[in-house]
Amino acid sequence: MVIYSQGYRGGLEQYGILIPVRDSKFKKTFEYLLSHPVLGHRRAEWHLEHSGQPITREDLRRAHTDGYVNKLFSQGLEEEIIRTFELLDSNGRYHRYDPSQATQPLSKLLERTLYSIAGDYQCCQVALDRGFCYYFGGGAHHAQPDHGKGFCVLNDIVIVLRKAQAENRIRNAWVIDVDAHKGDGTAVITQDDDTIRTLSVHMATGWPLDEAEFDLQGRRNPSFTPSDVDIPIDSGQEDLYVPRLQQGLNTLAEMSSPDLAIVVSGADPYEHDELPSTRLLRLSKPQMMERDILIYSFLKSRGVPAAYLMSGGYGEKIWEVYYQFLEWALLDRLGSSSADLLS
Repeated sequence: MVIYSQGYRGGLEQYGILIPVRDSKFKKTFEYLLSHPVLGHRRAEWHLEHSGQPITREDLRRAHTDGYVNKLFSQGLEEEIIRTFELLDSNGRYHRYDPSQATQPLSKLLERTLYSIAGDYQCCQVALDRGFCYYFGGGAHHAQPDHGKGFCVLNDIVIVLRKAQAENRIRNAWVIDVDAHKGDGTAVITQDDDTIRTLSVHMATGWPLDEAEFDLQGRRNPSFTPSDVDIPIDSGQEDLYVPRLQQGLNTLAEMSSPDLAIVVSGADPYEHDELPSTRLLRLSKPQMMERDILIYSFLKSRGVPAAYLMSGGYGEKIWEVYYQFLEWALLDRLGSSSADLLS
């Protein structure tokens, strides 16, 4: 019920990108699960390797325009990656990017992105079969129909949900997005799609909502496209986060009965996250745990299969958030409890 291949490198350093996505986010979480006195001995019951199943261009086109997909498979790929990861400043100088540190070309990021999307889809399949699955990757919720944004080249969330619909595995779905930033790309792509209902709880201000809402021609910035349920949290309102999320989940439940929920399980609201743009939301470790247990229990009590994507989380301490939830959730799925630690 956890999909992770130990050879996987999820950080960005090998591409010369200096954004603090660390390999420790993945490795430490998994290592601590293996060292757990109960889970370590029962690894065969919860650990799955990435299947390596292919993702096709047809899959991508269910969420993105033909022109954008074609660009990603052309000489324009590197230009799109540079723009999406904001690797040049307004003067054309490198920004949080040092190609001299790279061991892989930027173009390899597309290959890794497709690998990650395949892991997302495998996670959905396992969740449908077993009720719960957590994938160590995914959650690229900023990618728009015709361009990448916010470190997100492709919107894997919508891609895999529409793939599951096309293969008649599901009809209706929820996206529960608890990343620190608004799930703007997902809202844009699904705004006219009643089969995919979206909830986003996020910083009320700051990126991407620090941009102008309308341009000089009066056209609305796509990042302001509403989700079905939006829960903006102002700085200093951390104590209201979980109660408002509970209300939002109840509202979502009134809209539809899903066959599957994807949880964009971002850890970047954590107070020790190192990405500058997350600093307006600072949840403590216990508050993060309360958030995660609320969502898990909400879905389990309704019999909704839950596919979790690791999503945003930056810096050397972020693994703590993923580990504390997975320890609790896996013990629950295996029919164990903290009492087992004393036996």
